[in-house]
Amino acid sequence: MSRFEDLRFFATAPHPCSYLEGQEATTLFVDPEIRLNPDDIARLTDSGFRRSGRYTYRPHCQNCQACISVRVCCAEFQPKRRQRRTRYANEDLTFTLSKPTMTERHYGLYVDYINARHRDGDMYPPSIDQYHSFLVTGGENAFFLEAYLDQRLIAVTHFERITGRGLSAIYTFFDPRPELHARSLGRMMILQLIEQALLEKLDYLYLGYWIRDAQKMAYKTEYRPLEMLVNGRWIRAT
Repeated sequence: MSRFEDLRFFATAPHPCSYLEGQEATTLFVDPEIRLNPDDIARLTDSGFRRSGRYTYRPHCQNCQACISVRVCCAEFQPKRRQRRTRYANEDLTFTLSKPTMTERHYGLYVDYINARHRDGDMYPPSIDQYHSFLVTGGENAFFLEAYLDQRLIAVTHFERITGRGLSAIYTFFDPRPELHARSLGRMMILQLIEQALLEKLDYLYLGYWIRDAQKMAYKTEYRPLEMLVNGRWIRAT
């Protein structure tokens, strides 16, 4: 029996769904004490799992199949007019890659973002422990994509390199000040991750889960061609 087949899985107790009001959610996750190798992670990712810190998980709801894993086919991606405008608006930014870190600058940006954008979410109020476990504690293939305006950090995307597959976008936080809204920094960071995947000759950018009735996730369908994991098979979205 292979190592992959020996993986142990656990399920959480039902809890309120973060995206669909009135629904309960259950999460299936890999035993966090197991050290996953790159092949394990690639196979789990292709099966709809996501990684966050020490945890590799996917939805496992008994009466709901609304969460659908989606990925962008990077080599075929052609930016639409809105995406070209976003690129143009951010031509003055500089992008760098770094290992996930706990610094005052990164954490301060994260706090500002959560306080401004997600006061109604599970991550409010922000804390150092929460930030560290979610964004700093990760595997060897986890990175920060950073965006700088002059010398000022204005956006960070935490992502993971999936060996032989692509990049997995885990979380983005950015400067929420109104004067930066026109830059569409969240969209810009996705566009930059697509560029990074192409640079590394990787096929896909995994965007996590899409729910048809969750307005917060509607942006994910803007990036085409898009594939969705349906009944265990990746199919092209129409």
